[in-house]
Amino acid sequence: MSSHARAAARLAWARQVLGAPALALESASSDASFRSYWRTVGVTPSRIVMDAPPEHEDLGPWLGIVARLRAAGLEAPEVFAEDRAQGFLLLADLGTRLLLPALDERSVDSLYPLALDELFAMQQHADAAGLPAYDEPRLVAEMELMPTWFLQRHLGYTPECEEWDIVESAFRVLVNAALAQPTVFVHRDYHSRNLLLLPIDPGARPERLGIIDFQDAVRGPITYDLVSLLRDCYIEWPQRQVYGWVDGYHARLRDAGLLAVDAAQFRRWFDLMGLQRHIKVLGIFCRLWYRDGKRSYLNDLPLVWRYTREVGRRHDTIRPLIELIERVLGERDIREPRA
Repeated sequence: MSSHARAAARLAWARQVLGAPALALESASSDASFRSYWRTVGVTPSRIVMDAPPEHEDLGPWLGIVARLRAAGLEAPEVFAEDRAQGFLLLADLGTRLLLPALDERSVDSLYPLALDELFAMQQHADAAGLPAYDEPRLVAEMELMPTWFLQRHLGYTPECEEWDIVESAFRVLVNAALAQPTVFVHRDYHSRNLLLLPIDPGARPERLGIIDFQDAVRGPITYDLVSLLRDCYIEWPQRQVYGWVDGYHARLRDAGLLAVDAAQFRRWFDLMGLQRHIKVLGIFCRLWYRDGKRSYLNDLPLVWRYTREVGRRHDTIRPLIELIERVLGERDIREPRA
């Protein structure tokens, strides 16, 4: 279906389900998948139309996860209408105030506790039964995106045989650390671009955060969403501040009976889980450009690489991989696309 035909079908469906023949749609957002989101104009209250082309996206996982989150008392969008055949959903409008633009050195100490509260509630109450396991094949397949799309496609380098041994040895350490952790509901993209400050009173401090982009949820390591939030690929905080949040969250999990390890072990899990995630993201951000034509993600590579390099160098078992990537990258601007 052409983009014009898709737009016409989307608008006709929204007008039909809302009984508003004069309704219009304006772009609300898009994400790294084929989904797009459209805000209604001309009806009150406004609604969001999710457009998920069925040849590319399956609405089933999204609907299943939103039901779990709402059953756990979390602020995920309410679903008012669905058409799986066409790939359309009509959702509650959680507003436009993403957490990321609201964050700065002054606001973070009041806003991050909200995000940590929502995460704690999700790990305590969201049902993870029956979700795909974040198991070894999945963890490894994600990390393999890095040599494929970052080293080979972006940097133009194919590792030698002995260098593949370095890559695989580091991956083994990261997989073992992930699988040693207690398992909980894992959002998989719990960060500042997927959390919304809910509109309560203009100018007032929000009491809850809305949660979006959760359709890839799995049952997996307890530190995964924590590191997604605290070592966010789109904003960085001082190391001391990050570990302060980590230690506080560890104490909270321990007091709730969700965790039995000490703070030092929890920090190590946090570090290694972050490395697994950021190695994956190096590959994903490159794939989004070379396969999908989404150039802006290359601009986010420097922060992801800085996390990977700085944390990886602190762990003897990962340092050889970091040194390999450093040699390949050299003085090149990591943001520069390869022809």
